[in-house]
Amino acid sequence: MLEDRTTAASAAPWPAAYPTGYAVVDVETTGLARDDRIVSAAVYRVDARGEIEDHWYTLVNPQRDPGPVWIHGLTTEVLADAPLFTDIAEEFASRLDGRVLVAHNAVFDWSMIAREYARAERTAPVRQRLCTIALSKELALPLPNHKLESLAAHFGVEQRHAHNALDDARVLAEAFRPSLLAAAGGNVRLPLLECRPLTEWSDGPPRVVRQSTGAAPAAAYRPTSWRPSRKRPPCPYPNPGRYEPGKPLKQGMRIAFSGDTSIERDLLEDRAVEAGLHIATSVSRLTSLLVTNDPDSGTSKTVKARAFGTPVIDEAAFGQLLPDVAPASDG
Repeated sequence: MLEDRTTAASAAPWPAAYPTGYAVVDVETTGLARDDRIVSAAVYRVDARGEIEDHWYTLVNPQRDPGPVWIHGLTTEVLADAPLFTDIAEEFASRLDGRVLVAHNAVFDWSMIAREYARAERTAPVRQRLCTIALSKELALPLPNHKLESLAAHFGVEQRHAHNALDDARVLAEAFRPSLLAAAGGNVRLPLLECRPLTEWSDGPPRVVRQSTGAAPAAAYRPTSWRPSRKRPPCPYPNPGRYEPGKPLKQGMRIAFSGDTSIERDLLEDRAVEAGLHIATSVSRLTSLLVTNDPDSGTSKTVKARAFGTPVIDEAAFGQLLPDVAPASDG
């Protein structure tokens, strides 16, 4: 089916509504929270039909602890002489200008970029974004999960250095071209979303994150098919009940996860705990929200969520809610 669509794209007229250029982006960060910072960034510029034009990469000094070194490999020493974001903001902007931002789990990359520009009292010149997870769903690609490595494997793209911004952006750019051709061949509507820049910014109190490069943390975050349970301190806040769509998450809510996530699951759960949420290992009538990229997978958690009427959202939506969790009610 994919080959048929790709062949058709070369013969059929190109969809007039498609953008004229894209910036395929990957950023590595100190974490997932509102006050986290970018530590490296890469951009592959591609033309209207997905052909690579050029690429750019930079380290960024986050002016704080680099966070999960065991994931991105960038230590305080490596980043000490790197430019600040304000130093590379203009060059970064020139790479994005007039193009659709393309990323894997694009809401995360765009959120981090928008916050950095807000801190620098500037605005990123991006008006639309395209998430390759959403595009793969539109194309009904037979992927086992929504990880970048699975998308790469589907299109025969070699991933050489996972969680390196330059290599991840290259892999995504090379996988994006056949995705775009398949979409054009089938006249598929691209899942474009508006990028709303931040116009003001105020950092909260600094968070102290212990940097660790030892074997234990690396093992704790290494993706595996079997994940041992991790003992966490009890959530200090009472359960306020179920999540209501359109409203923020609230401290104390019980959050369950099911299936694969594009961001390392343990890192995602740790950020949820830091925000004051309770990580539930199963779904019950007390569960506030289930986060899954595969709501129709038929897992025990998704089946129970439907039976109990538990709200279900995907990882991207959860990522949008996570930075702005409302405080627990007094009393």
